[in-house]
Amino acid sequence: MNFWALTLVGIGLSVDSLVASIATGACVQKINIKHTLKVAFFLAFFQGLMPYIGWKVGGVFKGYIESFDHWIAFILLVALGGKLIYDSFHPEEADCNKKEPTHFLPLIMMSIATSIDALIIGVGFGLIDVEIHFAMIIIGIVTFLFASFGVFIGKKIGCRINQGVEIAGGILFFLLGTKILIEHLYGF
Repeated sequence: MNFWALTLVGIGLSVDSLVASIATGACVQKINIKHTLKVAFFLAFFQGLMPYIGWKVGGVFKGYIESFDHWIAFILLVALGGKLIYDSFHPEEADCNKKEPTHFLPLIMMSIATSIDALIIGVGFGLIDVEIHFAMIIIGIVTFLFASFGVFIGKKIGCRINQGVEIAGGILFFLLGTKILIEHLYGF
């Protein structure tokens, strides 16, 4: 996968982190640069780490499923895209009465929850021989930028979160899955 494809993956994966960071920015009364960087770092770290864990798992099973691995990657990406689009039409209300979301434990829980899809993508990476360290860096940087922006936007717009962000992320996953399938089926 080239830089641009990995950037698109990073954008798609960052949607959950963007939404979580918008909610965090909306819920923290006096957000500052320290909070913003802390939230962005946690989300980016886990979003970058999870593909590696998934990649290791995918690499173990590669020999057994090489003949249909592109279908697995396609199905995983389309399922994730579908989930993002589905979630955009079924939003959970942001709970701005929770305790400080920038403390360690809430940040860990939020970071893990928003990076489960990155773990699944990592399994697909293990199947299609993606340079994982490069992918981790790209995904981490994109997530850091999205999360930083999200905290700022959350502070400005309050608890109103735009469903269009999740729909766009879902469409990116659909397109990427289709691209992988076409490349493997037709040798592009």
